[in-house]
Order: sequence, then structure tokens, then C-alpha cells
Amino acid sequence: MRAILLLCLLQASLAVPSFKWDTSNSTAGPVNPNEVCSIDKGSCNCCVMLKEVNRLKMHFDEKLSELEQEYVQTVKSLNSIEAGRVAVSVALLDTDRFMCFGKFSIDKIIPYKHVFINLGDGYSTETGIFTVLHPGVYSLAVTVYSDAGAPGNPLAACARLQVNNQVVAGSKDKNTIDQEDSASIVVARQLNAGDVVAVKMPRGCFLCDDGNHYNTFSVFLLYPTEPLA
Repeated sequence: MRAILLLCLLQASLAVPSFKWDTSNSTAGPVNPNEVCSIDKGSCNCCVMLKEVNRLKMHFDEKLSELEQEYVQTVKSLNSIEAGRVAVSVALLDTDRFMCFGKFSIDKIIPYKHVFINLGDGYSTETGIFTVLHPGVYSLAVTVYSDAGAPGNPLAACARLQVNNQVVAGSKDKNTIDQEDSASIVVARQLNAGDVVAVKMPRGCFLCDDGNHYNTFSVFLLYPTEPLA
């Protein structure tokens, strides 16, 4: 392209035009481009080529501006997705020693202490509560395990998955037949920003665990229901 322009300009500079561009404040009418082109073909072709180059430059500039805007929007979307990643998975005890949690005379929120992942920092090991930061559809899962210690001893493996202190699903097993028992709870639930999710153990029940982490609580954001800020 540069070579073409140089040749064009060289042709125009070597041409001997038989007309003059009038730059004075003359009252004469505008010059007809068709007449100019008929007089000096070289200059006319150069003008046409320059106009085409300018048109292409404007087109490329517009496309570049569109691409830049799309790039900025893509970066914003990726940042929003990264900021909205939520994944929590915790276990009852942060020790390898076998221990039981309970029995209590009142219902008690289970404070899971061992953290596998807390992406988004929505879970508190102090309170055992997960607080929703981004509205969306979430997967909620709980595993329950207890050990009576010996055959014939009372077993009471119980847990309730709650959202805003309302029971979503639960598991309850009280008997003297099983020495140990386990259960799983898995649900999908639409949650709003500010909702709190926790697992509560009913009074009189107890859960047992060790380094194998039989009792777990997990929360995963499947997809947001509102654009992330």
C-alpha cells in the first residue's frame, strides 16, 4: 500500500498540470472534479486512491474500536465470573482423633472445622454458617455419620439442612439396633444474597468423626440468577 501511494505521489509531482488551484477569495465557482480529472489524469487517480485509502482507514478504525469494546466487555465478564465463584466444602473435625459432637439438650448448629475449600469466603468456621453473597441456584449437600460405640447402645444420627432457619431437608435415625449409621442429603436450591445456610443437629443426637471426615457440608454455586457486579 505504501509503495502504491509513493508511486502515486511521484506521478502527481512529475505531472505538469495545465490548470491552477485558485486559493484566493475569488468569486469564481467551485472547480468541477470531472474537469480536473480530464485535464490531469495522474492527479485525479491519486486523489481517488487517497480517498479509498482514507475510507479503508476509517473502516479499520471503526472495526478496531468495536474489537476494543468487545475486549473490555469480555474482561469485565471474566472478572465477574471469577468474583462470583463459590465453592465450600467442610468437615466436622479438624483432627485425626475419633471424637463425637453432642449430645446436647438443645438444637445446635454444627460448626464444621476442617475446611477443604472456602472459595468466596462465604463460610465461617466459628458459626458454622454459610452466607450467600451472590444470588443463584446452589447445590447443597450434607453427609451424616455416627457411631454408638458398641452394639446395643443408643444411636442417634440426626441432622437438618436449613436455609434462613427453615428446614429444607433432614435425616434422623434413632435406634439401638445399629452400632453405626450414615446418611446423605443433596438438594438444589435457589438462594438470594444475604440468605444463610447451616446444618443443625437436633437435641439428643450426636455425630462422630475422625480424620476420614465422615460428616461433611458442601455448597456450590451452579449458576448465578442475576448479573454479577
